[in-house]
Amino acid sequence: MKVFTIVLALALPFAAAAQDKKPPTTLRGVLLEQLHTTHDQEDWFVPATIAVQGLTAEQAMWSPGKGNHSVGQLAYHIWYWDSRELAEFKGEKPAPFDGNNNETFDKFTAAQWDDLVKKLNQVLTDWDTAVAAADDATLAKNASMIAHVGAHNAYHIGQILYVRKLQGVWDPAKGVK
Repeated sequence: MKVFTIVLALALPFAAAAQDKKPPTTLRGVLLEQLHTTHDQEDWFVPATIAVQGLTAEQAMWSPGKGNHSVGQLAYHIWYWDSRELAEFKGEKPAPFDGNNNETFDKFTAAQWDDLVKKLNQVLTDWDTAVAAADDATLAKNASMIAHVGAHNAYHIGQILYVRKLQGVWDPAKGVK
């Protein structure tokens, strides 16, 4: 019984802190929360900024083989699609796409790694800014697409973490054991 009481006493502050976080109540709030949790805010999973943090170009090139992608290829793919969708959201014409999704992974090289990490962070920041500044009608019209961007990012960030774990270059203290 003493152990239970001690565990309960230790858990109560964490439960109170969890209750302090209020869920968003607007479409903009929900979309921004989803974008931030895949970009720069730790919540249910590791965001992109932490997922790619601390990797060398050589580590980013490593692949588990058998048609699987490297961290660099996955990051490049996220950046590619986020850039295209953001351009469309902003009413800009994205670069032509020939329909070969493999190219959205395979154009990554080790020499691009440091620049890619910066570009990935920038496009994710630009998404946050664009959604925060958009009018309600634009958000309503594009809500499904924005939600899919967030879900797509979360999916590939999970793959990045898995590849890093397979490679042995993931620190479990950063969020995933």
